[in-house]
Amino acid sequence: MSASYEVTGMVLKSVPAGEYDRRIEILTRERGRISGFARGARRPGSTVMAASAPFVSGTFRISENKSAYQILDARVDNFFDKLRDDITAACYGSYFMEILQYVTRENSDGTELLKLAYQSLRALESDAFDNRLVRAVFEIKTVMIEGEYPGPRRDAEYLDATLYALDFLFRTPPAKVYSFSVKPEVLAELESYSKWLLAKTWGHRFQSLEILEVLV
Repeated sequence: MSASYEVTGMVLKSVPAGEYDRRIEILTRERGRISGFARGARRPGSTVMAASAPFVSGTFRISENKSAYQILDARVDNFFDKLRDDITAACYGSYFMEILQYVTRENSDGTELLKLAYQSLRALESDAFDNRLVRAVFEIKTVMIEGEYPGPRRDAEYLDATLYALDFLFRTPPAKVYSFSVKPEVLAELESYSKWLLAKTWGHRFQSLEILEVLV
């Protein structure tokens, strides 16, 4: 086996592979999005079972060969257990993870998106934030981090508070974006803007969004 090393990241997706393994995708700070196998993760008592679940954040020890990475073990920082007890919040989280799968790639710097993902899941777990606002913030800030933010729409009028919120999101680091609340009319404008922004930027239909929209 090749030499191992550690990466800091979050599990975006985990699916069964064979009888006992799992294939997982991790957004890492050092390597961007990587795919690998957690061997024996579905065996009782496996040391990588808990660390191979979606939303898990921590430090992963991995090795790589010509075809794939192998996840050897992990030190978990946060399981985001509350999301597993709230199906609606979990669906929001799954949607966020699918967006990250779509926009990230291997051998890129995943630091800013990883920070945004972590704080977004924390916000979903908190009673202090409306999940609709968390979604709008995550969507808009992701586009900003990717360098594709066009600014406010020129063919639409916005409340001053909405323009201020967009400017705040543009200027604020991902780790601190969840530090404000808005009135219902501002939230409605942010949601409308975000829907337009994603259609303009990516034009992609996310499967988990279809499930989320049914729930909410």
